[in-house]
Amino acid sequence: MAGGRRPAGLALGWGCCLLLCCAAASKLEISMPPEVEVELGGTARIECNFYIPENASYTYIDWFYVDRSNRQVRLYHITANGILEDDTDYRKRLSLGEDKALSLSEVTLQDPKVFMCQVGAGSYGMGENSTELSVYKLPTTPEIKPYAGGISVHSSDIPEIARCVSKNSLPAPNITWHKNGEQLHAGENKVSMPSTVIRESSGLYTVSSALLAPVTREDRHSRYHCSVHYVLRGQRRSLDSPPVQVNVFYPSENLNLKVMPSSTLVKEGDNVTLVCEADGNPPPVFSFFKKNLDVWQDVTSLAEPDSGVLRLHDVNKTSNGTYRCQSLDLDDMSQIEEDVDLVVNYIEGVHVKMEPSSTLREGDSVMLSCDAYSPVGLKYQWRDDKGKKLVEGNQLLVKNVTFEKSNTFSCKVMAPSVPGLEQSKKVSVAVEDKPRIVAISSPLYVRQDQVINLTCKAIAFPRPTIHWSINGTAHEYVDNQHVASNLTVRVSRELLRAGAMCHVSNRLGSSEEHIQLLVDQKSTAESQGVIIVAIIVAILVVAVLGAVIYFLHKKGKIPCGRAGKQDIARNTSI
Repeated sequence: MAGGRRPAGLALGWGCCLLLCCAAASKLEISMPPEVEVELGGTARIECNFYIPENASYTYIDWFYVDRSNRQVRLYHITANGILEDDTDYRKRLSLGEDKALSLSEVTLQDPKVFMCQVGAGSYGMGENSTELSVYKLPTTPEIKPYAGGISVHSSDIPEIARCVSKNSLPAPNITWHKNGEQLHAGENKVSMPSTVIRESSGLYTVSSALLAPVTREDRHSRYHCSVHYVLRGQRRSLDSPPVQVNVFYPSENLNLKVMPSSTLVKEGDNVTLVCEADGNPPPVFSFFKKNLDVWQDVTSLAEPDSGVLRLHDVNKTSNGTYRCQSLDLDDMSQIEEDVDLVVNYIEGVHVKMEPSSTLREGDSVMLSCDAYSPVGLKYQWRDDKGKKLVEGNQLLVKNVTFEKSNTFSCKVMAPSVPGLEQSKKVSVAVEDKPRIVAISSPLYVRQDQVINLTCKAIAFPRPTIHWSINGTAHEYVDNQHVASNLTVRVSRELLRAGAMCHVSNRLGSSEEHIQLLVDQKSTAESQGVIIVAIIVAILVVAVLGAVIYFLHKKGKIPCGRAGKQDIARNTSI
């Protein structure tokens, strides 16, 4: 029995299934999307797809929308004979596609409704379906504004970090906050994010949110941003604001006082800058002090206002010492101090010793020794008066000193460890001897009554005096051990005959030279030639004048003699 029932039951089951399939295939079917989303101002397209068995044709197609009273309002009536558009508020914005899809342009905030499609198919009956139209407006990129002032790490209240605003969206989005890329959550570490949602008169929404959170010293580098989240066509999307930073106030933990340039390279005459830097925000108030013995002297008045910079100009060895920078944070009135030693390198007491120290005569030798003091190692160098290096070391042996050779030398003292630190000392080796005339203007060619300059130059030490054997205006010039005298005189017959004597003397002796004056023959000959030429020119002028008068007389142009007189008388009697 059981075995016979199973085939009968199986056959019955297949029969029922086949009956249901045939029934479904013989039924009018209408399919529409449950929801159509369109952006505000865009065009919504709502499709109505239907199936009529045996490829039968529809009798009519009607489009409706459901108003607030849940009443169906017809938009279109479509038959094989034509299309009838009902007079509704949508009339100017509606259109039908070739597939009988409904299009609504310039969608507004009042357009979200349920739209229905009804299809009549004669003997196959009538069927309908609906689609809900949703309108959205994408939110704008959120605007973020950090707190304009500074936020103290010692604030007793939870400070506001920033505010975030997203305008003109539909529906209202959500706002989240992020710090250094990580999302923040309300309630964690005293974080709160109060938000407000405002529906504008346009029907769009403005959403704002504030971030309140405590800050630490490390937050001076933190970057905050907000994100606006919304759903579009079933997918979650978001827009991020630009990242911002906030001004965090915190006291200084470290203080650094440095000398610029490096303290080991400072030399006398340099300009030195002491720079005090603290890691607090805002920068603290700086004060400067210099230690004199056991007392700290306030030198803040020398510093630049509202800065940690103290400038010392033209430093010297008295500028040496310990300097202190003190910072005062006004947020919590905490103080930090830092000291630095300023070392000013210098050279002083440069002097030259001569051996022997007694008076030198021509041909003698002398040893020059140079010495100086400095807290750093020194190097010596000798140069001549033209700057040429003579020898390295602090001693210079000068042999066979003379008047003619330059006896001026320079000792250059340098500190190799401190570039630019150097001093020089000049010394002149005096060679004593009686005067020697080294230049004189003789012989000198002159003319009588001419004003001339007579020159006499001598060398000697001690400084000699120069006397002339004639009167005139004298001018003396001294250059080290050289003495020169210029005498201005007028040439007379006596001066031409006797000449002039230059006498030079000091306590060691004297010397004299004779200046011979000679008549300048060339100038005299030139003068005589000029006179002869003048006489010849005068004679020629007289001869030419006589010839002209004689010629005029012959032509009768000039009445002369007795005949001329008679002619004149005859003309008068007439």
